[in-house]
Amino acid sequence: MVRAIATGGWSERGFWLTTPVAIALVVNGAGLGAQDKPTSSLAPKAAAIHRILADRVDRDRQGVGIVAGVYEATGPRTVVYGRLQQGGPPVSPTTTFEVGSITKVFTALLLADMVQRGEVALDDPVARYLPPDVRVPERGRAITMEDLATHRSSLPADPPNLHPKDPANPLADYTVADLSAFLSGYVLPTDVGTRYEYSNVGVALLGLALAQRAGHSYADLIHDRIAVPLGLSRTRVGIGPEPSLEFAPGHSYLLEPVPNWTMPAFEASGGLISSADDLLAFLSAMLRYRQTPLAGAMALMTRTRRPANDPSRETALGWDVLILEPGYEFLFKDGATGGYRSFLAFDESSRTGVVVLSNAATRAGVVDIGMHVLNPEIPLDPLKGRIPAPKPTAAPGPAVLARYGGAYTLGPGDTLTVTVEGNRIFEQRSGQLKVELFAEDARRFYCRLFDEQVEFVVAASGIPSSLVFTENGERHRAVRAK
Repeated sequence: MVRAIATGGWSERGFWLTTPVAIALVVNGAGLGAQDKPTSSLAPKAAAIHRILADRVDRDRQGVGIVAGVYEATGPRTVVYGRLQQGGPPVSPTTTFEVGSITKVFTALLLADMVQRGEVALDDPVARYLPPDVRVPERGRAITMEDLATHRSSLPADPPNLHPKDPANPLADYTVADLSAFLSGYVLPTDVGTRYEYSNVGVALLGLALAQRAGHSYADLIHDRIAVPLGLSRTRVGIGPEPSLEFAPGHSYLLEPVPNWTMPAFEASGGLISSADDLLAFLSAMLRYRQTPLAGAMALMTRTRRPANDPSRETALGWDVLILEPGYEFLFKDGATGGYRSFLAFDESSRTGVVVLSNAATRAGVVDIGMHVLNPEIPLDPLKGRIPAPKPTAAPGPAVLARYGGAYTLGPGDTLTVTVEGNRIFEQRSGQLKVELFAEDARRFYCRLFDEQVEFVVAASGIPSSLVFTENGERHRAVRAK
């Protein structure tokens, strides 16, 4: 049986990135049957995992350092490959990484814990716990805490008023006041609770409400209510002014160093850092290998289920649920920031959990590695063939570049705008950041920050009739507007 699922997290641009992953489950030429569903860990041995990590880093050039961990009945084990940075020390189980949208699992756990404490209820309107000057839009009914944690609020993935000063750190200057201003004028496109739409905005709003209700900062809540009870010494919001020597610097898809992200308004959506050791300890509690004060909250997270617009998918509080066969599922969350990819999952039937962390924002990422380690019947899908960094040449002169400027239509409501400023050329896709392009030759350009390329299709007149826009390996043709 083959399932196509969409996974994702924050993209390098700061926007939600979805990547279809084909999941093929085949046992003796047939679909996974009831007798084949795992009842104990199927995770490969350490040597096999090590080969996978080595191939991803050395052969595919899709990573700098990767740490993979497994928690099963025999306890935790980790496998590492690569380095903190080119020529630097090796990564280790205690190396910390930005984990992106895995943060949402922790935010949902805070919600579940506050429900257990009687501080909030899942069906409470979120507006109840926000300052009165923050207007939360409604349609059909009010947005509840559960709606935010299960992505059924009808809020968008990202705020349209996100206009970063620094594309390499796109959320740094987006404030809570900016989020409030967006919410005050936003009209929900559908009734609340009627459909699944992944929303970084929604979980950011949830984190703000929880902090307001508790009277503590989001960072303090993570520390006091999750990290300390679970013994997670390396899990916190942001790297701080003096990062640990074990912190893994981030890298772009070209394996070039990139800055770390700060996100004052979106801490609850993607602001945590953590290590494989810490996340394995977290999984040990989720899988009930040890008793913790958060056991009741964790149970509430997993049993709260809502549809996710796909018969093979559901959403729990903070977790995505992949239903591979009737009676066989696992819960997972993956994440991405400008320099990192991450994956966290567990299978209740085999009581096995997996974490994979990488300090490079490559197209291949680590989702397929994590799923394969959890169940080797799920194949690796590394999206081989990283686009190599083009060799920049002298850019065409201003007169030639000026011909390329204009609007190019990718689809309904989706335009790629090309602007020229002297000897420099920029592109901006609808709802995304304006970024500079660099010449590979007279007609082909690439972006140094993100995995994007633009090739102009030039007519005899020298004026482009269209362009080919490639983003994360996907090619799109855009016709120049008349």
